[in-house]
Amino acid sequence: MLEKLEAIYHRYQEIEEKMNDPSVISDMKLFIKLSKDYKELQPVIDAYKRYSSILNNIRSAKELLYSEKDEDFKAMAKEELIELASDKNELEEEIKVLLIPKDPEDSRNAIIEIRAGTGGDEAGIFAGDLYRMYIRYCEDQKWKLEPIDVTEGTIGGFKEIIFKVIGQNVFGQLKYESGVHRVQRVPVTETQGRVHTSAATVAVLPEAEAFDVELKQEDIRKDTYCSSGPGGQSVNTTYSAVRLTHVPTGIVVTCQDQKSQLKNLDKAMGVLRSRIYELEYQKHMDEISSRRKTMVSTGDRSAKIRTYNYPQGRVTDHRINFTMYNLQSVLNGDIQELIDKLQIAENAERLKDAVSG
Repeated sequence: MLEKLEAIYHRYQEIEEKMNDPSVISDMKLFIKLSKDYKELQPVIDAYKRYSSILNNIRSAKELLYSEKDEDFKAMAKEELIELASDKNELEEEIKVLLIPKDPEDSRNAIIEIRAGTGGDEAGIFAGDLYRMYIRYCEDQKWKLEPIDVTEGTIGGFKEIIFKVIGQNVFGQLKYESGVHRVQRVPVTETQGRVHTSAATVAVLPEAEAFDVELKQEDIRKDTYCSSGPGGQSVNTTYSAVRLTHVPTGIVVTCQDQKSQLKNLDKAMGVLRSRIYELEYQKHMDEISSRRKTMVSTGDRSAKIRTYNYPQGRVTDHRINFTMYNLQSVLNGDIQELIDKLQIAENAERLKDAVSG
């Protein structure tokens, strides 16, 4: 373990040296990548320094134990060794997790798409419930939300809503939400009090940077149309809404959130770039999932990942077979425990991969 940590420390020093090189500073793409790598290595370097300090203290305590004649000092050295050994074991477990190969996409912002699934109007209402759940969670994390496109449901909620979340390690936290979310409850439209099952699909995409995907203008068809929904006098009078079609992939993106066509175009291009980028990312995730018995972050949108059961007040995540009986708290944005459990499950899989690899 020490050899591996020392190798990482040398890599850290090399990055630090390169970042001070004028030729690297002038290459913005390379400088951003090195800065990101440098920041991601920081927790490992901090742990390495603590680990080195503990090993040095263990050596000193052992030397004192063997050379000291005074029994009181020897007893103190023994106590210190026991404590240091405990600290060393605890830190080694922490370092094992830190050394698990990280998903390079985790630090990115995320684009979240929520769509009503089976269940008609009730599915749209549930999509709205999920949107509010994510809003509250993001507010707790001090992340910024930017709406991109909204299609409202006929009696409330949304047929579809797309928004961007900006902050630290956003995709790394929210990627576990991708998949089909089911709700079991009595819909507001139900007259006989029967429990129905409805669903909404959540897709969480890593936001692509401008240099991640090369978009050729000749591959994009742009259409403009009048916005619908709230917006005052400009609605249905100005062609501010934008629809982009990427001809090679058939991907279609719309944006009508802003009154300015240019702003909508900019947002739509960002989503288009991210969807194209996600196609490659998904191939990578499919390759990993084929090697693992369990996979909690495939982003497979057809997989039923979670059930929200109102009569029993429970939430069950089917990927890790974990149930909580605090439905209302979860819908109020208290989803961190679910995310933590999913991260632990994924880290266990990553650790197996690292050991077997």
